[in-house]
Amino acid sequence: MTPRQRLVIGLLCGLVAGAFWGGVFLAPKLLHAFTPLQMTAGRYLCYGLASAALLVPSARSVLARLTLADWRDLAGLSLLGNIVYYVGLAVAVQIAGVAPASLIIGLLPVTITLVGAKPGEGVALRKLAAPLLLVAAGVVCINVAAFQTTAGIGVGRLVLGLLAAVGALATWTVYAVWNARRLAATPRFNSHEWSLLTGVVTGLLSLLLVIPAFLGATPHVPADWMLFWGVSLAVALGASVIGNGLWNAASRLLPLSLSGQLIVFETLFALVYGFLHDARWPLPLEAAAIVLMLAGVLWSVHLHRPSAEAHPAE
Repeated sequence: MTPRQRLVIGLLCGLVAGAFWGGVFLAPKLLHAFTPLQMTAGRYLCYGLASAALLVPSARSVLARLTLADWRDLAGLSLLGNIVYYVGLAVAVQIAGVAPASLIIGLLPVTITLVGAKPGEGVALRKLAAPLLLVAAGVVCINVAAFQTTAGIGVGRLVLGLLAAVGALATWTVYAVWNARRLAATPRFNSHEWSLLTGVVTGLLSLLLVIPAFLGATPHVPADWMLFWGVSLAVALGASVIGNGLWNAASRLLPLSLSGQLIVFETLFALVYGFLHDARWPLPLEAAAIVLMLAGVLWSVHLHRPSAEAHPAE
Protein backbone atom coordinates (compact mmCIF):
# COMPACT_ATOMS: atom_id res chain seq x y z
CA MET A 1 0.00 0.00 0.00
CA THR A 2 1.44 3.36 -1.02
CA PRO A 3 1.68 6.27 1.47
CA ARG A 4 -1.07 8.11 -0.41
CA GLN A 5 -3.36 5.07 -0.23
CA ARG A 6 -2.69 4.73 3.49
CA LEU A 7 -3.59 8.38 3.95
CA VAL A 8 -6.84 8.19 1.97
CA ILE A 9 -8.03 4.92 3.53
CA GLY A 10 -7.05 6.11 7.01
CA LEU A 11 -8.99 9.36 6.51
CA LEU A 12 -12.08 7.49 5.32
CA CYS A 13 -11.92 5.14 8.31
CA GLY A 14 -11.65 8.11 10.66
CA LEU A 15 -14.52 9.94 8.93
CA VAL A 16 -16.94 7.01 9.09
CA ALA A 17 -15.92 6.20 12.66
CA GLY A 18 -16.74 9.81 13.56
CA ALA A 19 -20.19 9.48 11.96
CA PHE A 20 -20.95 6.47 14.17
CA TRP A 21 -19.38 7.96 17.29
CA GLY A 22 -21.33 11.19 16.93
CA GLY A 23 -24.51 9.35 17.83
CA VAL A 24 -23.09 8.63 21.28
CA PHE A 25 -23.72 12.24 22.26
CA LEU A 26 -27.38 11.98 21.33
CA ALA A 27 -28.04 8.79 23.33
CA PRO A 28 -28.10 10.53 26.76
CA LYS A 29 -30.69 12.97 25.40
CA LEU A 30 -32.90 10.13 24.17
CA LEU A 31 -32.48 8.25 27.46
CA HIS A 32 -32.90 11.24 29.75
CA ALA A 33 -35.07 9.17 32.10
CA PHE A 34 -32.14 6.89 32.91
CA THR A 35 -28.97 7.59 34.89
CA PRO A 36 -25.49 7.81 33.32
CA LEU A 37 -24.51 4.62 35.17
CA GLN A 38 -27.50 2.76 33.72
CA MET A 39 -26.69 3.98 30.21
CA THR A 40 -23.08 2.88 30.60
CA ALA A 41 -24.05 -0.57 31.88
CA GLY A 42 -26.64 -1.05 29.13
CA ARG A 43 -24.38 0.04 26.29
CA TYR A 44 -21.43 -2.07 27.32
CA LEU A 45 -23.43 -5.16 28.18
CA CYS A 46 -24.71 -5.00 24.60
CA TYR A 47 -21.18 -4.31 23.32
CA GLY A 48 -19.81 -7.32 25.18
CA LEU A 49 -22.54 -9.66 23.94
CA ALA A 50 -22.24 -8.45 20.33
CA SER A 51 -18.44 -8.72 20.40
CA ALA A 52 -18.55 -12.21 21.87
CA ALA A 53 -21.03 -13.34 19.18
CA LEU A 54 -18.88 -11.91 16.38
CA LEU A 55 -15.73 -13.43 17.86
CA VAL A 56 -17.14 -16.98 18.02
CA PRO A 57 -16.03 -18.12 14.52
CA SER A 58 -12.37 -17.25 15.20
CA ALA A 59 -12.38 -17.52 18.99
CA ARG A 60 -10.02 -20.49 19.25
CA SER A 61 -7.38 -18.88 17.05
CA VAL A 62 -7.66 -15.44 18.67
CA LEU A 63 -7.65 -16.68 22.26
CA ALA A 64 -4.58 -18.84 21.58
CA ARG A 65 -2.62 -15.71 20.67
CA LEU A 66 -3.51 -13.78 23.82
CA THR A 67 -0.89 -13.26 26.50
CA LEU A 68 -1.24 -12.13 30.11
CA ALA A 69 0.03 -8.68 29.07
CA ASP A 70 -2.72 -8.52 26.41
CA TRP A 71 -5.42 -9.25 28.99
CA ARG A 72 -3.98 -6.64 31.34
CA ASP A 73 -3.88 -3.93 28.69
CA LEU A 74 -7.31 -4.83 27.33
CA ALA A 75 -8.73 -4.44 30.84
CA GLY A 76 -7.09 -1.03 31.29
CA LEU A 77 -8.11 0.19 27.84
CA SER A 78 -11.69 -1.03 28.29
CA LEU A 79 -12.02 0.67 31.66
CA LEU A 80 -10.58 4.02 30.53
CA GLY A 81 -11.76 4.29 26.93
CA ASN A 82 -15.22 2.86 27.42
CA ILE A 83 -16.69 2.73 30.91
CA VAL A 84 -15.09 5.72 32.67
CA TYR A 85 -15.21 7.84 29.51
CA TYR A 86 -18.88 7.14 28.81
CA VAL A 87 -19.97 7.91 32.37
CA GLY A 88 -18.27 11.30 32.08
CA LEU A 89 -19.76 11.93 28.66
CA ALA A 90 -23.28 10.98 29.74
CA VAL A 91 -23.11 13.23 32.80
CA ALA A 92 -21.83 16.12 30.67
CA VAL A 93 -24.53 15.75 28.01
CA GLN A 94 -27.39 15.40 30.47
CA ILE A 95 -26.31 18.46 32.47
CA ALA A 96 -24.60 20.81 30.01
CA GLY A 97 -26.16 19.68 26.71
CA VAL A 98 -24.94 18.07 23.50
CA ALA A 99 -23.15 21.07 22.01
CA PRO A 100 -20.99 22.10 25.01
CA ALA A 101 -20.12 18.50 25.87
CA SER A 102 -19.28 17.48 22.30
CA LEU A 103 -17.11 20.50 21.64
CA ILE A 104 -15.17 20.30 24.92
CA ILE A 105 -14.48 16.69 24.15
CA GLY A 106 -13.73 18.09 20.69
CA LEU A 107 -10.37 19.14 22.16
CA LEU A 108 -9.30 15.53 21.70
CA PRO A 109 -7.54 16.34 18.39
CA VAL A 110 -5.32 18.76 20.29
CA THR A 111 -4.71 16.69 23.41
CA ILE A 112 -4.03 13.42 21.59
CA THR A 113 -1.60 15.12 19.22
CA LEU A 114 0.26 16.88 22.03
CA VAL A 115 0.42 13.79 24.25
CA GLY A 116 0.93 11.13 21.60
CA ALA A 117 3.10 12.68 18.89
CA LYS A 118 6.63 11.27 18.84
CA PRO A 119 9.77 12.59 17.12
CA GLY A 120 10.18 10.89 13.76
CA GLU A 121 6.47 10.12 13.36
CA GLY A 122 4.19 12.15 11.10
CA VAL A 123 4.73 15.92 11.11
CA ALA A 124 6.69 17.91 13.70
CA LEU A 125 4.58 19.55 16.41
CA ARG A 126 5.93 23.00 15.54
CA LYS A 127 4.42 22.62 12.05
CA LEU A 128 1.10 21.59 13.55
CA ALA A 129 0.91 24.56 15.93
CA ALA A 130 -1.28 26.69 13.66
CA PRO A 131 -3.83 23.94 12.84
CA LEU A 132 -4.06 22.99 16.50
CA LEU A 133 -4.62 26.62 17.44
CA LEU A 134 -7.57 26.76 15.05
CA VAL A 135 -9.12 23.74 16.77
CA ALA A 136 -8.51 25.30 20.19
CA ALA A 137 -10.10 28.55 18.99
CA GLY A 138 -13.18 26.58 18.00
CA VAL A 139 -13.43 25.18 21.52
CA VAL A 140 -13.17 28.71 22.97
CA CYS A 141 -16.08 29.77 20.76
CA ILE A 142 -18.28 26.91 21.92
CA ASN A 143 -17.50 27.52 25.58
CA VAL A 144 -18.80 31.06 25.16
CA ALA A 145 -21.81 29.77 23.24
CA ALA A 146 -22.51 27.22 25.98
CA PHE A 147 -23.66 29.94 28.32
CA GLN A 148 -26.00 31.27 25.61
CA THR A 149 -27.74 27.92 25.01
CA THR A 150 -28.09 26.78 28.63
CA ALA A 151 -30.02 29.64 30.18
CA GLY A 152 -32.24 27.25 32.15
CA ILE A 153 -29.29 25.59 33.88
CA GLY A 154 -27.76 26.93 37.06
CA VAL A 155 -24.13 27.96 36.94
CA GLY A 156 -23.19 25.24 39.42
CA ARG A 157 -24.77 22.47 37.35
CA LEU A 158 -23.29 23.85 34.15
CA VAL A 159 -19.81 23.90 35.67
CA LEU A 160 -20.31 20.32 36.89
CA GLY A 161 -21.33 19.23 33.41
CA LEU A 162 -18.34 20.95 31.81
CA LEU A 163 -16.00 19.36 34.39
CA ALA A 164 -17.43 15.95 33.51
CA ALA A 165 -16.67 16.68 29.85
CA VAL A 166 -13.09 17.66 30.75
CA GLY A 167 -12.73 14.39 32.67
CA ALA A 168 -13.97 12.45 29.65
CA LEU A 169 -11.51 14.38 27.49
CA ALA A 170 -8.56 13.44 29.72
CA THR A 171 -9.64 9.79 29.97
CA TRP A 172 -10.03 9.29 26.25
CA THR A 173 -6.75 11.06 25.49
CA VAL A 174 -4.90 8.50 27.58
CA TYR A 175 -6.89 5.69 25.98
CA ALA A 176 -6.26 6.83 22.39
CA VAL A 177 -2.50 7.15 22.82
CA TRP A 178 -2.18 3.88 24.76
CA ASN A 179 -4.37 1.99 22.28
CA ALA A 180 -2.47 3.29 19.24
CA ARG A 181 0.87 2.29 20.77
CA ARG A 182 -0.51 -1.12 21.71
CA LEU A 183 -1.86 -1.73 18.21
CA ALA A 184 1.51 -0.86 16.69
CA ALA A 185 3.24 -3.28 19.07
CA THR A 186 0.71 -6.10 18.61
CA PRO A 187 0.71 -7.32 14.99
CA ARG A 188 -0.72 -10.66 16.17
CA PHE A 189 -4.22 -9.16 15.99
CA ASN A 190 -5.86 -7.17 13.23
CA SER A 191 -7.89 -4.06 14.00
CA HIS A 192 -11.22 -5.88 14.02
CA GLU A 193 -10.00 -8.64 16.35
CA TRP A 194 -8.55 -6.12 18.81
CA SER A 195 -11.84 -4.19 18.80
CA LEU A 196 -13.85 -7.35 19.52
CA LEU A 197 -11.47 -8.39 22.30
CA THR A 198 -11.86 -4.93 23.82
CA GLY A 199 -15.62 -5.37 23.58
CA VAL A 200 -15.60 -8.74 25.35
CA VAL A 201 -13.49 -7.38 28.21
CA THR A 202 -15.63 -4.23 28.43
CA GLY A 203 -18.74 -6.40 28.64
CA LEU A 204 -17.23 -8.39 31.51
CA LEU A 205 -16.28 -5.19 33.35
CA SER A 206 -19.76 -3.76 32.83
CA LEU A 207 -21.20 -6.63 34.88
CA LEU A 208 -19.73 -4.85 37.91
CA LEU A 209 -22.07 -1.93 37.17
CA VAL A 210 -25.29 -3.92 36.96
CA ILE A 211 -26.11 -4.02 40.69
CA PRO A 212 -25.28 -0.37 41.52
CA ALA A 213 -26.94 0.79 38.28
CA PHE A 214 -30.24 -1.09 38.46
CA LEU A 215 -30.80 -2.22 42.06
CA GLY A 216 -33.40 0.03 43.64
CA ALA A 217 -33.55 2.21 40.52
CA THR A 218 -36.58 4.30 39.59
CA PRO A 219 -39.19 2.05 37.92
CA HIS A 220 -39.92 2.57 34.23
CA VAL A 221 -42.76 1.53 31.97
CA PRO A 222 -42.10 -1.21 29.35
CA ALA A 223 -41.93 1.35 26.53
CA ASP A 224 -39.07 3.13 28.30
CA TRP A 225 -37.17 -0.12 28.70
CA MET A 226 -37.67 -0.96 25.02
CA LEU A 227 -36.22 2.44 24.11
CA PHE A 228 -33.37 1.93 26.58
CA TRP A 229 -32.27 -1.43 25.21
CA GLY A 230 -32.88 -0.36 21.60
CA VAL A 231 -30.66 2.72 21.93
CA SER A 232 -28.07 0.75 23.95
CA LEU A 233 -27.86 -1.92 21.25
CA ALA A 234 -27.69 0.65 18.44
CA VAL A 235 -24.87 2.56 20.17
CA ALA A 236 -23.06 -0.69 20.98
CA LEU A 237 -23.14 -1.93 17.38
CA GLY A 238 -22.61 1.42 15.66
CA ALA A 239 -20.24 3.32 17.92
CA SER A 240 -18.47 0.46 19.69
CA VAL A 241 -18.25 -2.48 17.27
CA ILE A 242 -18.12 -0.61 13.94
CA GLY A 243 -16.74 2.75 15.10
CA ASN A 244 -13.97 1.29 17.27
CA GLY A 245 -12.95 -1.15 14.54
CA LEU A 246 -12.65 1.68 12.01
CA TRP A 247 -10.75 3.83 14.52
CA ASN A 248 -8.27 0.99 15.13
CA ALA A 249 -7.75 0.73 11.38
CA ALA A 250 -7.13 4.49 11.12
CA SER A 251 -4.73 4.32 14.07
CA ARG A 252 -2.67 1.67 12.29
CA LEU A 253 -2.63 3.49 8.96
CA LEU A 254 -1.88 7.02 10.18
CA PRO A 255 0.56 8.62 12.64
CA LEU A 256 -0.90 9.89 15.91
CA SER A 257 -0.10 13.44 14.85
CA LEU A 258 -2.92 13.03 12.30
CA SER A 259 -5.19 10.19 13.49
CA GLY A 260 -5.84 11.96 16.79
CA GLN A 261 -7.13 15.00 14.94
CA LEU A 262 -9.65 12.96 12.96
CA ILE A 263 -11.77 12.73 16.11
CA VAL A 264 -13.03 16.16 15.07
CA PHE A 265 -15.42 14.27 12.80
CA GLU A 266 -17.06 12.77 15.89
CA THR A 267 -17.59 16.29 17.19
CA LEU A 268 -18.99 17.59 13.92
CA PHE A 269 -21.43 14.70 13.54
CA ALA A 270 -22.44 15.01 17.21
CA LEU A 271 -23.28 18.67 16.62
CA VAL A 272 -25.31 17.87 13.51
CA TYR A 273 -27.26 15.18 15.36
CA GLY A 274 -27.76 17.51 18.33
CA PHE A 275 -29.05 20.36 16.17
CA LEU A 276 -31.43 17.96 14.41
CA HIS A 277 -32.68 16.67 17.77
CA ASP A 278 -33.21 20.22 19.07
CA ALA A 279 -34.72 21.33 15.72
CA ARG A 280 -32.54 24.43 15.50
CA TRP A 281 -29.72 25.96 13.49
CA PRO A 282 -26.32 26.55 15.11
CA LEU A 283 -25.72 29.91 16.74
CA PRO A 284 -23.05 32.12 15.14
CA LEU A 285 -20.43 31.11 17.71
CA GLU A 286 -21.28 27.42 17.24
CA ALA A 287 -20.99 27.80 13.47
CA ALA A 288 -17.65 29.58 13.90
CA ALA A 289 -16.45 26.75 16.13
CA ILE A 290 -17.35 24.18 13.48
CA VAL A 291 -15.54 26.11 10.74
CA LEU A 292 -12.42 26.65 12.86
CA MET A 293 -12.15 23.02 13.95
CA LEU A 294 -12.75 21.65 10.47
CA ALA A 295 -10.24 24.10 8.97
CA GLY A 296 -7.61 23.06 11.52
CA VAL A 297 -7.95 19.37 10.73
CA LEU A 298 -8.00 19.90 6.95
CA TRP A 299 -4.83 21.98 7.29
CA SER A 300 -3.23 19.14 9.24
CA VAL A 301 -4.26 16.64 6.56
CA HIS A 302 -2.59 18.87 3.97
CA LEU A 303 0.62 18.88 6.01
CA HIS A 304 0.56 15.08 6.23
CA ARG A 305 0.26 14.48 2.49
CA PRO A 306 3.03 12.18 1.20
CA SER A 307 4.47 15.07 -0.84
CA ALA A 308 4.82 17.05 2.39
CA GLU A 309 6.77 14.30 4.16
CA ALA A 310 10.12 15.17 2.64
CA HIS A 311 11.09 16.73 5.98
CA PRO A 312 10.74 14.21 8.81
CA ALA A 313 9.29 15.20 12.16
CA GLU A 314 11.75 16.64 14.58
